[in-house]
Amino acid sequence: MTTGAFEGVKVADFSWAVAGPLTTKYLADHGATVVRIESPEYPCILRTSPPFKEGKPGHNRAGYFAWYNPNKYSLSLNLNKPEGRKVARKLVAWADIVVESFSPGMMERWGLNYEELVKIKPDIIMLSSSSQGQSGPFAKFSSLGIPLAGLTGFSQLLGWPDHGPLPFPMAYSDIVSPRFAAAVLIAALIYKRRTGKGQYIDLSQVESSLQFLAPPILDYMVNGREGQRLGNSCPYASPHGIYRCKGEDRWCAIAVFTEEEWQAFCRVLGHPAWTKEVRFASFRSRKQNEVELDKLIEAWTVNYTAEEVMLKMQKAGVAAGVVSNARDLSEDPQLKTWGLFWETEHEELGKFTSLGQPFKLSKTPAKLYRPAPLVAQHTEYVCTNFLGMSDEEFTELWQAGAFG
Repeated sequence: MTTGAFEGVKVADFSWAVAGPLTTKYLADHGATVVRIESPEYPCILRTSPPFKEGKPGHNRAGYFAWYNPNKYSLSLNLNKPEGRKVARKLVAWADIVVESFSPGMMERWGLNYEELVKIKPDIIMLSSSSQGQSGPFAKFSSLGIPLAGLTGFSQLLGWPDHGPLPFPMAYSDIVSPRFAAAVLIAALIYKRRTGKGQYIDLSQVESSLQFLAPPILDYMVNGREGQRLGNSCPYASPHGIYRCKGEDRWCAIAVFTEEEWQAFCRVLGHPAWTKEVRFASFRSRKQNEVELDKLIEAWTVNYTAEEVMLKMQKAGVAAGVVSNARDLSEDPQLKTWGLFWETEHEELGKFTSLGQPFKLSKTPAKLYRPAPLVAQHTEYVCTNFLGMSDEEFTELWQAGAFG
C-alpha cells in the first residue's frame, strides 16, 4: 500500500474561501493530516455560496466547499474566546505547518501571528496568503479574487476593442496563488529537514497573478505601450477566434499561426473561392480583413458540430478545440481516464464528485481518503486523538464555549 508524499506532515488550516484551502488540498490529497479550523457562526464563504444540493442552502450542502475540501478534518473553534485560542495554540504545538488567509492583522489580534507561534513551536512553518502581502501601503486592502482581477489588470485586457473592460468571470488569483504557495511550502519543508528550522512565508495573491501578465507589463516598461482589449483576436495569428457550430450554443476555437497552417486550413474547408482572394493572400491582409474572414469561416463551421470541426482541423494540423461546457467536461473520456474527478459518498450531498489533482506522482499518487467534512464534524476527534485531550478537558472547554 502506497503512502502519500506528505504522509506524517500535520497542517493547521486557518484559511477560508479558495486560495488557502486549495493550497492545503495539495497537501491533504498527498497524505498530509490537515485540520480545517471553522466557525459555525461565521462559516467559510464557500459553505454559503451556491450551487447547493437540490437548490436547498445549507452549510453542508454547498458543492463549492465540498469540491475543494476533501481529505480534511473540520475543527470548530471560537477564536474570539480565550478558551478557543487555547485550543488553537495546542493545535499549533501539534502542527508542522500553519496556513492562514485572513486580512493582515487578524491572526495578530488573536495572538496567533508568527512571532507568537514560534514561542509555542520554534520550528513551525507558517504561510500567510493575503491580497497584497503583509506589508506596504495597500497591505490591509481586503478583497476576494474577482475584485483582485481588476486590481491586477486582467479585467483591463478582457473584452472587445470598442467596449469597456469586462469583469473577470472567476477568482483568478485564488486559483493561481495556491500553486506558488504549495511550491514554497515544499521548499520550507526541505529547509526544515536540512536545518531543523521553520520559517514564515508571506504570499501576495496580486503578485502571484502578475507573473502571468508579463508580456503587457514588459511592453509598457520597454515601449510605453498599454495593452489593448482584443476580443478573440491575436496579434500574430489569423484566423484566431471562436466560431459558432451546429447545435444550441456550440462553438469551436480555431487558431492559425503559420502559412503552412493556413494552407492546411483552406484544404479542410475545400478551398472555397474566397480563400484565393487577394484580401486573404497573406497574414497581413488577413489581419486587415479579419472581420470579413471570421464571418466567412463561421458560414462554414455552422454546418458541422463543434466536435467535427475540431477533429477535421486537428487532423490537418490546425489548432482547434471545442468550447466545452460543464456537461462536456464531466463526460470527457480523457478526463475520466486521467481520473481528475473523484466520486465519493458525502453525508448530506450523497454521491458527489470532488476535484482531483492535475498531476500524477508515480510512486505516491494523490487519492481520495475521505469526502469534504461537515462543519465541526471532527471537533471531538481532533481534540482527543490529535491533541491528546482527556474527555474531562474537552467537556470543560466545550462548556466554556471554546468550540463555538
